[in-house]
Amino acid sequence: MASFGSTMWSSVGKKVITGLTGFALIGFVAVHLIGNMTLFIGPHAFNEYAHFLETAAHGWLIYAFEAFLFVVFVFHMVSAMTVAWTDKRKARATGYKYAKDAGGKSRKTFASKTMVYSGPVILFFVIAHIFLFKFNGGNPHEVDADGVKNLYKVVVLAFKGVGFSIFTVVAMILLGLHLRHGFWSAFQSLGWANDKYLPLLVNASRVVAVLLAIGFIIIPIILFLSGDPDALQTTTGGH
Repeated sequence: MASFGSTMWSSVGKKVITGLTGFALIGFVAVHLIGNMTLFIGPHAFNEYAHFLETAAHGWLIYAFEAFLFVVFVFHMVSAMTVAWTDKRKARATGYKYAKDAGGKSRKTFASKTMVYSGPVILFFVIAHIFLFKFNGGNPHEVDADGVKNLYKVVVLAFKGVGFSIFTVVAMILLGLHLRHGFWSAFQSLGWANDKYLPLLVNASRVVAVLLAIGFIIIPIILFLSGDPDALQTTTGGH
């Protein structure tokens, strides 16, 4: 009898891992976007939201969640890359008589073809995102008398840079393409899709991808055009 580990790391098992971790990451992206929308409520709202996340359960909650997210991200990346590599090896071994998109459940699209490229770009963006926002680019954070970091200023200053704003927009477009294919294919990988429901899932993936991508894209654009890094000081008299 095959062990649990060997079963999960089989071709089917890796697709299951990719699907489950994909759903977990989509959930995180959606919740993260909702939290980021507090930027438009105001600097106090965003800073208090970030402070709550950092101090909940005496600070242990954020560390536990980050560790969980890291494991999910690694498993998703490794399993997806090995599945793609295995599929490419099989394709090279059998060859193709005609160079055209497959129909049916394969649903090969521009989004599916760019998955192997969008993934690494998104990974690089995540690293840059963590370095700039969580660690403030290696600089100490401004902290008020109550110990609340001025993360609003950090975010606005980052998006005042043309290069990072453009990179964010490009990365979020690629994220949208990634979700465009990944959302419905996760259902298929888990055996939750059939010919009856697959068209509905494909359309749902378009909606999810567009909403999340646009939601993240408008943040750098609005902050670049109108964000005020000193808004907190001007509303509190320099406190």
